[in-house]
This record gives sequence, C-alpha cells and structure tokens, in this order.
Amino acid sequence: MTPMSAMSPRSPRGDDEWIRRALGLARGAAAAGEVPVGAILVFEGRVLGTGSNRPIGACDPTAHAEIVAMREAAARVGNYRLTGAELFVTLEPCLMCFGAAIHARLGRVVFGAFDPRVGASDLIRRLEAAPGLLNHRLEISGGALAAECASLLSGFFGERRDTMRIFRNSGTPARL
Repeated sequence: MTPMSAMSPRSPRGDDEWIRRALGLARGAAAAGEVPVGAILVFEGRVLGTGSNRPIGACDPTAHAEIVAMREAAARVGNYRLTGAELFVTLEPCLMCFGAAIHARLGRVVFGAFDPRVGASDLIRRLEAAPGLLNHRLEISGGALAAECASLLSGFFGERRDTMRIFRNSGTPARL
C-alpha cells in the first residue's frame, strides 16, 4: 500500500528514463547476489555518480546504492556538497540514505518502489514540517516505474525463498 503523503503526480518522462537506467544497475546487483537496488545521481542532465547495492560484497553496511552513487559523485566533483543534484533510485531510501541526501544538499530524490518496512520518505516529510529540525529540505517523489521496480525486488526475494525451501527439504545446510 502506498502512503498517501508519498503520492506524487505521474512522473515526468525524464524521471522514468533515469529510473530505467537505475533498474539496469539494480539487475547487476541481483546478479551479484545483492538486493537489487540501483541509483543514479544527476546534475543538470549529466550523470555524476552511479551505484548499486553492495553491502554483502563490500562487507559494508553503508554500501547502499544511494550512498555508493553519492560517494562517487562527491569524489568526481571534489566536494561532499552536491547542491541541487537529483538522485534517482529504484527503491524508497532508508533513513540513512535520506540523511546522506540531506547532508549532501541534494535538490531532489525520485524513487520507484515504496518500501513499507524501512522506507523513510514519510518520516523525512514529518521531520521537515518541524521548525528548525532539518537544515535542508528535499523534493521527494515516489512511484516512478513502481511496478517494474517492485517486480524486480519481489522476483529476487521469491527466488531466494524458493532456494531456501529446496535446501531445507533436502536436509542440506544452506547459507545464502
């Protein structure tokens, strides 16, 4: 179910194109055994950074697609402030990723699938409404190519559940 406060009008065509590109990165993450999330950081139509989930491979709990893309962009421009840049990501960012976006002074975050478990867009909106609590405000849009983004995630987790069932039924210990 989509939170009402996170609803936005139909994504502009340009947003959908960036999300499509992020989906390609997400597919690469899935092929590497990571949760399929991809992110692209754009400024004035130019890609500054890209990322896909890699916490497992990097042994780094902060290696979410969004953080990877922001790190790459910051290194490219030589500044941790990415003022006005736009982040396109296939899954609603968590609180850590939104926090990094705020500290980087991004102008906008556009995401595909809503994440009812750890997605933080509603929380960020509530924090922004509290006077003096946040020193930067983001434009947040959710639902760009949501069905395609959600399908990639549900397919990935469905395959993992099926694999776990096979191992459980075979008596072979599984470590996924």
